[in-house]
Amino acid sequence: MAPQLESFFKQVDDLSDHFIERLGKAVAIPSVSSDAARRPDVVRMAHFLEAELKALGAEVELRPLGKQPDNPSLDLPPVILARYGRDDDKRTILVYGHYDVQPAEKSDGWNTEPFELVVDKDGRMLGRGSTDDKGPVLGWLNAIEAHQVAGADFPVNLLMCFEGMEEYGSEGLDALIEAEAKLFFKDAEAVCISDNYWLGTEKPCLTYGLRGCNYYSIEVSGPAADLHSGVFGGTAQEPMTDLTRVLATLVDTNGVIQIPGIAEQVAPVTEDEATLYDSISFTMETLHQSLGSKTTISEDKKKTLMARWRFPSLSIHGVEGAFSAPGAKTVIPAKVIGKFSIRTVPDMEIDKTNELVFKYVKEQFAKLDSKNTLKVGALHTGNWWVASPKHWNFSAAAKAVERVWGVEPDYTREGGSIPVTLTFEQATGKNVLLLPMGSSTDGAHSINEKLDKRNYIEGIKLLGAYLHYVAVEPMQ
Repeated sequence: MAPQLESFFKQVDDLSDHFIERLGKAVAIPSVSSDAARRPDVVRMAHFLEAELKALGAEVELRPLGKQPDNPSLDLPPVILARYGRDDDKRTILVYGHYDVQPAEKSDGWNTEPFELVVDKDGRMLGRGSTDDKGPVLGWLNAIEAHQVAGADFPVNLLMCFEGMEEYGSEGLDALIEAEAKLFFKDAEAVCISDNYWLGTEKPCLTYGLRGCNYYSIEVSGPAADLHSGVFGGTAQEPMTDLTRVLATLVDTNGVIQIPGIAEQVAPVTEDEATLYDSISFTMETLHQSLGSKTTISEDKKKTLMARWRFPSLSIHGVEGAFSAPGAKTVIPAKVIGKFSIRTVPDMEIDKTNELVFKYVKEQFAKLDSKNTLKVGALHTGNWWVASPKHWNFSAAAKAVERVWGVEPDYTREGGSIPVTLTFEQATGKNVLLLPMGSSTDGAHSINEKLDKRNYIEGIKLLGAYLHYVAVEPMQ
């Protein structure tokens, strides 16, 4: 028998302005974890959530994580561990989210102030963190409140784990999860994470796989200090020249990784797997809209989806130490550091991939016959993840999607990385589900990040409905 959700749904609609106001308060806190100067704001965001949760009757603990490894004078922001409900007759579900955000400045190209939630005439709620991940995090709190106002029984015991360092490598989180696996998390029977996005803009999805991410740096140094190109140009071997020549060897125009041994690690595509892509609701036009251009490598839907989810990719992200401000500056940098990453897939191994990258970069640098010095290393790594979409956790979520959105969800993988997904799976031994709220055009990490009002309000209903269905779904 389907859960009775009408009173809960009605209260979500009735409280929608209140829920948007709550999101506005959260967006107004610039909780940028990568900026040491903003660390007090990250902590302030933790206290905001603590107060909101306690007002709803949840048990809340702010768990300190110690000092930041690359800056021992700086405290890591606390992890919020919260519990709502202690009924032995109910299932216990663990949810995860993060309350920190990417950097944002109006001068980056935002049309609005990034830390002020603005709802435009099209129902787009613009603001840093609106979709990644403050909207989804508050979705769980809003679902609790709507149940309370409706006088409806909350269907599960809810465990919550919200961190403040996700956008800066989740420092300290893995150790906490492993330590709490048999303590705070011990009752969890399934895990749900809402920190990803629909494939398009119209059809919801459930996500069962993620690519991993190995992030690398290549440092090339030579002179003792920056040089004037008019005085020293032509007399010194330039680190920037060496670096760009090495970076250019990593990947070709069509995204094919040039490092030997990478492709050989990738698990072959089976016939059954290949057919999964045929029925997925996705058009190249949607991708063009997300890109803001038609600069896709392929115009084929299936090839594009497989390139995004199923195969590794290599992206070059930037150069530290080089002149990047407007205008002309004739400087020769003494040291430059190139940054690039490889998104990894089954069955790629972190250590093997690192070994292949280091070997190749050193070989390419040696070919330059330069007197400059090279250092190559991995800044951080995270493994890929694939779960079973046939688990009762997923079937419950699918029923919730049909109840709220009126359609069956697509089952998708994702090109991005959420390393904590694998950590939760390995530490708890439970199935992990990714249940997105936002859509593909939200622009997380980009300028003008937004969450559509429709996705936010219906997403609150979805999170609540999921808890009702997962509370009664048969465990096969």
